[in-house]
Amino acid sequence: MPASEVAYLVFDAEAVADGDLVSRIRYPADRLLGFEAIKRYRQELIEQTGRDILPVTFMLPAAIAIAKVGPDFRLIDIVSLDAPKFRPHALARGFWSGWKYYNRPTLVTFNGRGYDMPLLELAAFRYGLANPEWFKANGPSYEQSRNRYNSTSHIDLIDFFSNFGAVRMAGGLNLLATLIGKPGKMGMDGSQVQDMYDAGKIKEINDYCRQDVLDTYFVFLRSRVLQGSLTLEMEQRIVGESKAWLEHHADEDPAFQNYLKHWGDWIAPEE
Repeated sequence: MPASEVAYLVFDAEAVADGDLVSRIRYPADRLLGFEAIKRYRQELIEQTGRDILPVTFMLPAAIAIAKVGPDFRLIDIVSLDAPKFRPHALARGFWSGWKYYNRPTLVTFNGRGYDMPLLELAAFRYGLANPEWFKANGPSYEQSRNRYNSTSHIDLIDFFSNFGAVRMAGGLNLLATLIGKPGKMGMDGSQVQDMYDAGKIKEINDYCRQDVLDTYFVFLRSRVLQGSLTLEMEQRIVGESKAWLEHHADEDPAFQNYLKHWGDWIAPEE
């Protein structure tokens, strides 16, 4: 498609631990194998915090799903990068090169500033991926791509709904998607990704990632109603068109089939 047709890239990334890095940084004297280091670190985190999710600094991208969205907020396509291999270096390279290919469209995430973007920035550092369009720090700070308040570069929906951290968004994306009738987590969340990866379920991780992108997209649409970029009537029309798009592509994509199975429509309040 012409690059000019894409105005937004709504994306989600899933990550898994780099066991060799965990071993070298956390347990240099013990010479643990990668899986042993990950297991030990996860157990320590459970004892300390009650959760076993490793810091993003120790993680590698395992899935990146992207919804390409036009300037009229209509869904154009959904892709999973580097399928079916899902190699970390290829995922990172594909993400950054794709952003530049489409003329740096606005990125849309849910908590991307707190997780997805650091994951991909560190991957660029690790793999030597030059990206001055993203990392440049010259010019006014409000024009820089990484500026937290530059919504032409990146719309993080958790910032939008939490008033940039003024309130804790308990329930997160799952809650917001549920409020507008969409499936939400459907029994899986990011805390299960590492175990699924260890079990060889990389395809299932990418299916989950695609479903998260759909939730993010529909929450993004409603956020544009709040700010006046869309009327409620137009939003509902686009939601209907998007459902038809998913139905058209469902035969080739189990993730879409599962999403449609749990689909719900937003019900307007009675006057």
